[in-house]
Order: sequence, then C-alpha cells, then structure tokens
Amino acid sequence: MKMKRMAAVLLLLLLCGCGAAAPVEEACPVSREPELPPSPAGYVALTFDDGPSRHTERLLDGLAERGVQATFFLLGSRLEGSEALVQRMKAEGHQIGNHSYSHKELGAMTDKAATEDLARCDLALCTLLGEGDYWVRPPYGSMGSGLPAQLDVPVVLWSVDPEDWACQNADAVTHHILSRIRDGDIVLLHDCYDSTVDAALRTVDALQERGIQPVTVEQLAALRGKTAQSGAVFLRFP
Repeated sequence: MKMKRMAAVLLLLLLCGCGAAAPVEEACPVSREPELPPSPAGYVALTFDDGPSRHTERLLDGLAERGVQATFFLLGSRLEGSEALVQRMKAEGHQIGNHSYSHKELGAMTDKAATEDLARCDLALCTLLGEGDYWVRPPYGSMGSGLPAQLDVPVVLWSVDPEDWACQNADAVTHHILSRIRDGDIVLLHDCYDSTVDAALRTVDALQERGIQPVTVEQLAALRGKTAQSGAVFLRFP
C-alpha cells in the first residue's frame, strides 16, 4: 500500500475510533517550481534530522539572517508542542520532510511496518501543515530494499556526514564539512545539538564567502533536472 494511501487509512481509523481528529488543511499544489537563488560557484543542501528541538528556533533565526533555506526531516513524535515552530519553518521557505514517527530502525522492520510508521508521521505533518510531498529520510539511513517502491515520494540520504551527534564540537563539525563539501552535496546534521547550530551557521557563512549557496534538497534536485519520482533514492546531485 502506498504511504499516502496508508495515511488516509490511518486518518479514517482515527476519526472512527477516537471520535475527533484535527482536520487536514486543503491540499497544496503537488507540483511547484521552487525558487532558486543565483549562485556562480555551486549549490549544496544542508539537512537537519531528529527535530524539532529546543535549539531549532535559534537555527531558524540564523538561517533567516543569512537568507538561507534548509531541509528539516522531522519526527512525528516531536511535533506536539512545537506546532508554531514547524509552521514557521514552512512559512520561511524551508523544506520539511518525514523522518518517521518513532525513530526506529526501519531496516529492521518489515516493509509493511516501516510504511505504517512513516505514514503515521506523514499524517501528523499533513494535519499540521496541509497535504504535501514530505520526502523521506529513514533513521540511520536504514531501510529494506523494497521500501522505496512503497513510497509516493523520494528517499533522501546524504554524501557528507560530520557525525555531529558523536563529537558535539562545533569547530570539528565545521572543519569536516568545509574540507569535504563539493557542489551538489547533501550534508547530514542534527538540530538537536547546540554545537550543531553553531557549526551550521559558521558553515553557511563560509560557503557564502566561497560563492556557494545552500538550498533545500528539492531546490537542488530541480537545479540538476531531477524529478521527484516515487521510489527515487538521492545521496547527492552531481
């Protein structure tokens, strides 16, 4: 069963079984042309997993000051209590994605259980933000070989990983990214660490000095002529 069809089933179950559920807003256009800022030296995508968190607001403030949009892969279990923050993400042009509801390792589940977990997060995002294409990043990058074909959206992995969760050192994370990053890369970060926010904003400053513009994953795909095909798996956009 496709993920969005599964989300619809889950919504019906909630309506029937619980007697109340927040209404899903009107569907947004599925196909839209992302706005692409000019950049002479290249583009990269900064992505943030595991949020929203208490550090996300400061990250949004810093990105807004720099005129940069990023991609946030959110956990469905962390949306409650952070609704205004997530709505701000959308309003400021950031791409919002699905990082599962539970943060369990999807590759250790059956494809059916994995799609149900993703569908639960998709439903939470649709309820809060409206119908949309919430691209998927599986926790730990782990998924069964058959999972992408079950989804209506692309799967986004990464090409640069500074392991910010392990070292939690802003200088080390910034150095790792800047010493390896190339045009078209997707960078994996986690906005649940104060050190990561520092590193991300320093990285943005350094990239912009080099003439490299951070954009969302969706924008980066469009720049490289890649379509958001169901089941596609992206690591970078050369």
